[in-house]
Amino acid sequence: MKKQLLCVMLLGASSFGLLAQERSQSIEEVTLHGKFLNLPYKKVNENVIVITKKEIENAPAKSIDEVLQQFTGMDIRRRGANGVQSDVSIRGGSFDQVLVLINGIRMNDSQTGHNNMNIPVDLSNVDRIEVIKGPASRRFGQNAYAGVINIITKTAADKTVKVSASGGDFSTYALGLSATGGNENFTQLFQANTAASEGYRYNTDYKIRNVFYQNNIKIKDGSIKMQAGFTEKKFGANGFYASPLYKDQYEETQASVVSVAYQQQFGNLGLNANAYWRRGQDMYLFVRNKPQAYRNLHIGNNVGGELNVSYKSSLGTTGLGLELRKEFFVSHNNNPAISMGSRERFVTQLFFEHHFSLINDKLQVSPGVSWASYGDEGNFFYPGLDVGFDFDSHNKIYGNISKVHRVPTFTDLYYISKTEVGNSALKPESAVSSELGYRYQSSKFSAKLSGFMRDSQDAIDWVKANATDPWRVMNIGQIKSRGVEVEVSQKPAEWISYSLGYTYLDKSYHNPQNLMSKYALENLKHQFVARLENKFLNYFSNELVYKYNERVNLGSYNLLDDRLSFTKGDLSIYVLVNNLTNTKYTESSLVPMPGRWFHIGFSYKIGY
Repeated sequence: MKKQLLCVMLLGASSFGLLAQERSQSIEEVTLHGKFLNLPYKKVNENVIVITKKEIENAPAKSIDEVLQQFTGMDIRRRGANGVQSDVSIRGGSFDQVLVLINGIRMNDSQTGHNNMNIPVDLSNVDRIEVIKGPASRRFGQNAYAGVINIITKTAADKTVKVSASGGDFSTYALGLSATGGNENFTQLFQANTAASEGYRYNTDYKIRNVFYQNNIKIKDGSIKMQAGFTEKKFGANGFYASPLYKDQYEETQASVVSVAYQQQFGNLGLNANAYWRRGQDMYLFVRNKPQAYRNLHIGNNVGGELNVSYKSSLGTTGLGLELRKEFFVSHNNNPAISMGSRERFVTQLFFEHHFSLINDKLQVSPGVSWASYGDEGNFFYPGLDVGFDFDSHNKIYGNISKVHRVPTFTDLYYISKTEVGNSALKPESAVSSELGYRYQSSKFSAKLSGFMRDSQDAIDWVKANATDPWRVMNIGQIKSRGVEVEVSQKPAEWISYSLGYTYLDKSYHNPQNLMSKYALENLKHQFVARLENKFLNYFSNELVYKYNERVNLGSYNLLDDRLSFTKGDLSIYVLVNNLTNTKYTESSLVPMPGRWFHIGFSYKIGY
């Protein structure tokens, strides 16, 4: 009864507002940083989402993937709550077709895209998230097939320590500590977080730890930045893989990243370089308390660096880039006959892009091409073109077309188990993608309308002929994707704002063998997201998020999440309820998702 009463109070809080609050930074003011060119949001000729820090702070979410779920076109298929494990896709692409970055540094796992969201940054320390909905291979290379997610953190000179804690149903708790400090020329950020839960059903408990450090050293007309992070997740994986019948699976994953980035401007010449190391580890038990039954241990290391040069002239901005990366992978299984063994590949990528404007800067054109060499997999070219026209400061039309490729992961190529069989003869998949859109942007109202398509060749999927057969990965042929997307957001008054988004996707492929598909036809056909935020009584705010998802092979469901926050000075207290209506639903692998889940928490900032 108490929980139902609290639900009513939260919903009531979202229905009125009394006093104005300070307005958050307009998306118009955000500058998007590329390899060669930095552009204000309104000049970008792609479909881009910028999730600001204020939106993140107010969101009824406990993890980065749950924030992404609140934006249309983003398909986040979770196998557990609060960031345990999620497959991230964009507009019907697979979880291996999205590139994930932290401050521009690649975080994709060469073993499998299931681990791409092992991010060593707590949600509370994310400054913003930039999402490109569409292909970006010519600028980012492998995995930027269907889109890019760049998670951005920010250092500060303020000498501040923030402590946070939360608790909730199913013995859930989280503790966090972060600190910033420095001076005019040197700023830094440190965070450490831990979270755990007994789980919402049998064998869904988890423990998560994150540690992250970042600094920024200013130099003349540039900067030197360093970051280092580590995350570890230990969780019961009831039904996560192969079949819902396997209830005793267990997994431990780790991911770490270290990188150094350099950026400096010499008149019209700009230099941008980085070096990075990303390590991933994945230990899997088929039976949690019997490691001798089946145990896998995978360790992957990606070591690489980039050098990008841009030059501004009367003809526009020209960019050239080079990326070198070595991927090392080693796998151990207590049955050596099915171990994936030791694998490695060397990747070379070259980038070229030119940006120029015509008609008093109203028409922007950006042609480009990249070339990639993947050793045994071959050489690939990624040509593309972006075009945009500004009618005035508010109205814009844009279009783009690109060719993309994706090289199979090591799991696609070599994984063997009782229920899944890889295929070392796989060919890379490729696609031609295009989009045409209109965008209106002002300080209080924005709207976007776009149509997009993607034609994939040699598409990769896990398939089988009969329910009792193991899943086998194959090049299944051609997949055609067609879609329409509409987004509207408005701030009618200082105390209230709302946004609406709808994505329709039609996806089909010719399947003469009538094979069962594991991933290719799991996409959302209809997706509607509505967010309502209002502020009242000086210190209170409430955000209500409604989601309607209709998945091709799993039917439809409705979700409602709510967060009521109180903020005064350096103290913030919140009550968060996920799945207010206690909906029964699944997102991936037929894993039942949690019902109604209450959280309460606080954060407090201390100067030193």
